[in-house]
Formats: sequence, structure tokens, C-alpha cells
Amino acid sequence: MREEVRQRVLKAVDKLQYKVNMQARFLAGGKTQVLGLVYASDLDSEPNSFYHSGLELGALRACAEAGFQLLMHTVNQHSLGKNEKIIDQLVATRRCDGLILTPPFSDDTRLLHELDARNCPVVCISPGLEAQKLASGVGIDDEVAGYEMTRYMLSLGHKKFGFIKGLEGHLSAEERYSGFRRAIAEAGLDEGDIVVMRGNFTFRSGVEMTAAILANANQPSALICANDDMAVGALFSAHKVGLNIPQDLSIVGFDDTPVSEIIWPPLTTVHQPLKTIGYRAVEMIVEKIKANKTTGPAPAKYTVVPHKVVMRESASAPR
Repeated sequence: MREEVRQRVLKAVDKLQYKVNMQARFLAGGKTQVLGLVYASDLDSEPNSFYHSGLELGALRACAEAGFQLLMHTVNQHSLGKNEKIIDQLVATRRCDGLILTPPFSDDTRLLHELDARNCPVVCISPGLEAQKLASGVGIDDEVAGYEMTRYMLSLGHKKFGFIKGLEGHLSAEERYSGFRRAIAEAGLDEGDIVVMRGNFTFRSGVEMTAAILANANQPSALICANDDMAVGALFSAHKVGLNIPQDLSIVGFDDTPVSEIIWPPLTTVHQPLKTIGYRAVEMIVEKIKANKTTGPAPAKYTVVPHKVVMRESASAPR
């Protein structure tokens, strides 16, 4: 297009306040330029405060740079027909060109097979080992992160531990526990020195599970929580019974969400770069969409982003 014609078109667009009609674009080209970010939402409990919003911020930035829109789609992970809802509402209707799945959907091999059968590009956030064989993914090495955090607590001199696990079926969180067990085994600690509870990533479960752990006659000197929300709940529960943190009980978490810096004492945690993970997931799925047009579907690959233990005031040597 000549520059003179281009300028006339731009002036007409501005004068008419023209906006792109996404439905018309889809009918013309067969693509929506929309990516779906699917995450779990249990309406009976409070949401994980920053995990999803951190992923969204990174994904939105990458979408803006790539010329895509991002559609956030929540599904109750406990509902019947949850997979069918994802397929019917996002894939069968062709509302999205591809999907980014967060746990536990990123670990659902049946869902991944169904999406592959429909030729729907997928990238998984923090998938487990079985899901990594079926679809590309991105995340930290959760097993190593759990191992490193536990090694740090052991280096401070702790020998009695509590561990609050995450939501059942959340395989990346289970890997954090696996790393904990590896470090504990290497240290030669007795099973009687370990108390394990199952939470669900919420503040409330952190409060309740910590109260149960502290009621144990053999109280731990260190409590490791599978995410920061539960660790903040653990701090609340410990303060409530008059414990001094970290002198009486060291408490640590995972994710390094904003709340970890503003509570007292500030939380020792594992930094998981959620914005980077969200950004990289969009990059990967855009690459997949482009590859489908030319060379066909690419083999699954898992991208590991770096993590680090962030040391703050909630952990110290035991009394």
C-alpha cells in the first residue's frame, strides 16, 4: 500500500472510530487471536490470592506483544463434567486458538488426550511427569525447590519438622513434598520427628492444619508449607497461641507472593517467578500455533525457569 493511501485509510479509521470485529476476523481467517487461560476455582473456599493473578499479568504482557487477547476461564475442579465444560465452552465453539492449563487441569491426562484429538494447541503450567509426555509445559523444578528449602532448614539446626501439603492431585506441590522427603532421608531423621497434614492452598487450611500440628505432643521446631497462603495462615495460628516466630517455631512457604513481604515476620519462601512463567507459556503456545500452520504439531517439551530460596525473618535456628 502506498504511503498516501495508507494515511487516508488511517484518517478514515480515526474519524469513524473503527474497532476490529473479532467475529468477522474469525470468519475471514479462521483464527480468533484469543488464548484461554484455564484455572481452578472452588467456590466453597477463598481463591489462591496471587498465584493466578501473577500468571495472568505475565500472560497478558506476552499476549499484548504477540497481538493476542487473553480469556481467563474458571472451572470448579470438583464439578462433574469439568473437562467437558472446558472443551464445550472454549474449544468446540472455537472461542480460543489455544489453551494454557494450570493445575490440576495441567495434570489431567484424559483432558490432554481429548484436546490433542481436537488439534487444540496446549501449554501446561507446572505439569507432572505424565502430563509432560503429552503436552509442552513450563514451571520451576518443584522437587529440587522442596529439597533446597528443607536443606536450608536442616542447616539451621532443625530436627523436628511439620509439613502442610497442598491440594490433593496438584502434582507440582507433591513434588515439593518429595524434595522434602529426600532431604529428610539424607539427614537420617526418624519418622516420629515429622508431622504431615493435607491443606488446600488456602489461608484457612493453613490456620486449621497448624492448630492440629501444634496440638501434637511432639511439636516441630520448623513448619514447611506448600505455598505462601498456607504459611501466612500458619503464622496466624502460631501467633494466636502465643508462640514467638521464629524463636519457638520457624515457618516457611513457597511462591514468594507479595503477602510474604508485608506480614510479620516477613516470610522465608521459595521464589517462583509466576509472571515469567505466564509470559513464557504464551510465547510457547504462540510458537505452537504458528508451527501448526507450517510444519505441523511440535513434540512436547518442558521449560524449567529458575527458582531461589528467599531468606527472611520467619526462619532461624531453633531455641
